[in-house]
Amino acid sequence: MVFLQETHSFLQLNKMRKNEMNAKKLLVSFLLIASVLFLATAVVSAAEITSGLDVKIDGVDASGDNIAVLAGDTISVKVVFTADVDSSDVRVKATLEGNNNNDVTAVTSKFDVVEDKTYIKYLTLKVPSDLDADEITELRNLNIEISGDDADDFDDDYTLNVQRDSYEFAIKSVTVDSSVDAGEKMSVEVVLKNVGYNNADDVYLSVSIPELNIEKSVYLGDIVTKHYKDSDDSDDDDTDTVSGKLYLDVPYNAQAGVYTLVVSAENDEVTNTAEKQITIENSISDIAIKSGNDLILLNPTNKLVVYTVKYNSNEATYAVSAGSSKSIAIESAEDTDVSVYSGTNLLSVVNFSGSNQASEMQLTNPVFVLTVILAVVFLVLLVVLVVLITKKPQKTEEFGESYY
Repeated sequence: MVFLQETHSFLQLNKMRKNEMNAKKLLVSFLLIASVLFLATAVVSAAEITSGLDVKIDGVDASGDNIAVLAGDTISVKVVFTADVDSSDVRVKATLEGNNNNDVTAVTSKFDVVEDKTYIKYLTLKVPSDLDADEITELRNLNIEISGDDADDFDDDYTLNVQRDSYEFAIKSVTVDSSVDAGEKMSVEVVLKNVGYNNADDVYLSVSIPELNIEKSVYLGDIVTKHYKDSDDSDDDDTDTVSGKLYLDVPYNAQAGVYTLVVSAENDEVTNTAEKQITIENSISDIAIKSGNDLILLNPTNKLVVYTVKYNSNEATYAVSAGSSKSIAIESAEDTDVSVYSGTNLLSVVNFSGSNQASEMQLTNPVFVLTVILAVVFLVLLVVLVVLITKKPQKTEEFGESYY
């Protein structure tokens, strides 16, 4: 009986051990399957967004290192790739290396990609101009990177030959007052540098305001490059940077407003321009106004001005003193336009209805009143100046020391 009980206990114990072993095997199998699934998921998430690129620079294959681009030019970068995975918020980034970490970068907007589909993206880059002074060409790295939310980033590098322009000017600065009064001289100072590889011969600098038809030019001579300036062949007065100051006479009849100042540097090989906005102020709207049957000529400048008045078959010349005005009777039996010139420049056109009535001064005209006031002030100051000059100075008192 005891033997049967021991045998039964042994069988139960053996059965329990088998159940434990089966449970362990099941747990190991589960862990193995879970590990495989985790690794598979990790492999999928770690896949790169693409396995390769097709890159072209201005339509030329960039896989070699023989593409030359000019410093300062804008180039088009075409990127073609096939997505290896589905991914969202994908961006293509192009970075062109520059000196002193002055890299140039362009980035596309975000987009989604679908596995096995091909995508084409275009980017534009301005080639850096910071080449070493002694080099006509330098190798620069172009990096193309593609990144997305659901895939690893992919990037590839290409080599470009950045070449300096043979002839090129850089307008480094344009110094001018932001506003100027009509009738005054406007000072314009320009700093110009030769950034080309070759010396620039016979350089001219000009400044202009096309809307006012005014322009001034100056001859700067030859401007050498820095590598020539530093060579043994150069003279002490050779320079790669020059400055010039020019003065523009702003017409006194220029309408108040914003104008474009154009700066141009040129020689036989190259022309470079820059623009700057300036404001011209003018408190007098016109130099010729109608007052009854009279034409009032105004001279708001500080020097004598000669006007030519033309209407119908009449033509006459009038000199108007600085800061004063002159009244001219216009006799016409019909509607007519009276034109006022300074030299060959048409300054104003005033319409008269045609009448032989006596002239009546419109004293309420604010422009006329202002002109009369200025003229009176000018005459008073002139009289005071004459009196001071001609007045005999009084004998000054003499002080001395007395000794006792």
